[in-house]
Amino acid sequence: MKSIILAGGSGTRLWPLSREKYPKQFLKLTDKSLFQDTVLRCLEVSDISEIFVVTNESQKFFVIGQIEELGYEIPLDNVLLEPIGKNTLPAIVYGMSRIESEFGKSVVGIFSSDHILDKNAMETIRKTEELAYEYLLTFGIAPTSPHTGYGYIKPTDSIGIGFKVSEFKEKPDTSTARKYIEDGCLWNSGMFLFDTDVFFEELERHEPDISAAFASSENIKDIYNKIPSVSIDYGIMEKSDRVAVVKIQERWSDLGNFNAIYEEFEKDENNNIVNNCDDVLIDSSGNLIYSKADKIVSLIDINDMIVVDTPDALLVCPKSSSQKVKDVVSSLKSINDERAELHQTVYRPWGSYTILENSQRHKIKNIIVLPQKKLSLQLHHHRSEHWVVVKGMACVQVDGEQYFLREGESTFIKAGMKHRLSNPGKLPLEIIEVQLGEYVEEDDIIRFDDDYGRE
Repeated sequence: MKSIILAGGSGTRLWPLSREKYPKQFLKLTDKSLFQDTVLRCLEVSDISEIFVVTNESQKFFVIGQIEELGYEIPLDNVLLEPIGKNTLPAIVYGMSRIESEFGKSVVGIFSSDHILDKNAMETIRKTEELAYEYLLTFGIAPTSPHTGYGYIKPTDSIGIGFKVSEFKEKPDTSTARKYIEDGCLWNSGMFLFDTDVFFEELERHEPDISAAFASSENIKDIYNKIPSVSIDYGIMEKSDRVAVVKIQERWSDLGNFNAIYEEFEKDENNNIVNNCDDVLIDSSGNLIYSKADKIVSLIDINDMIVVDTPDALLVCPKSSSQKVKDVVSSLKSINDERAELHQTVYRPWGSYTILENSQRHKIKNIIVLPQKKLSLQLHHHRSEHWVVVKGMACVQVDGEQYFLREGESTFIKAGMKHRLSNPGKLPLEIIEVQLGEYVEEDDIIRFDDDYGRE
């Protein structure tokens, strides 16, 4: 069995923990991210060379880096970059086309990168492989409540391990959700198992324009410019008469908002979830609190609230209103506020940087460069940079000259000078960078050479 992981989320529903360029699948709510958990589940049924990840350019290095953290190396050709998000059907067609091209006729599991799923469910999925030779398979979750945040699937006649699908139902209100459960409906998990032959036959039948675009010899950017944005459910599953559903009994959640996180994780004796043991809660219950380790959150007579504190943003809302968080992100984006997209700590393929102080004419960063990694060879037209080594050894290249800096040593780079920073050591390199100039934003970078294929 081959696997496709869909990893192109926008990071709006768990803001400010997640951001557009650091979406929830890469958050580490435990010791591993949701994406890493998904990769490990896929390794139960596929070799690493048989796992394909559909994502975008800004998240490419999260994908590669977090897989490397697990001790695996995914082939770079297996990381498929969408030039623009066009919903789930084009993403799945992209992955299915690549798998068919490389492996021929295959059975392929489709998994979201940001779900919680018990590993035992993979055994159920593995047992459905023969059914996929005849049907487009989806997986329905046995409901535990009349949830209004999920779509529903109504099963009908039994066929082996699964059931034919009578219809798909949109997200309901509470009373309608109760009726769906009474009628035996299942939550729509958004997981699938497709045989390539069956899938492409149904694609050509129901979405011929998308089928023709991917069958052409055009590059992926031109293909995406031609095709519509459409979900797999709307494009194929709701139209096809070859759809079956298999019930999953194991634990599952799409962690769609903070309320869902509250439902999933362990609580204390007062039904609070806290990530900082120093937090002080007095006569308060049912709260979810996330704060930095160096900051104490104190609540008095507060119940059923979400409190999320990050260095550059604070969110406070009732748990019942957590689905409105995406509206905050929309508001920030409407005024081009970069806090909708980025944390103060920004991850790069070579490491990360944290903005410590910022104004129109200066910026101070704490930069971490991972062992054996290097930044691009670059220059800036509008700013100079002063580097001070805090920890480790830095290799510095400036206008063709190369030298090394140790802890406590520094260097100054004038605007317009070609320069490069790298870490030749076996431990992380940490430096403080002070930028000064008439313009200190990230787009004042001219790259001449880059190990990671960035323009």
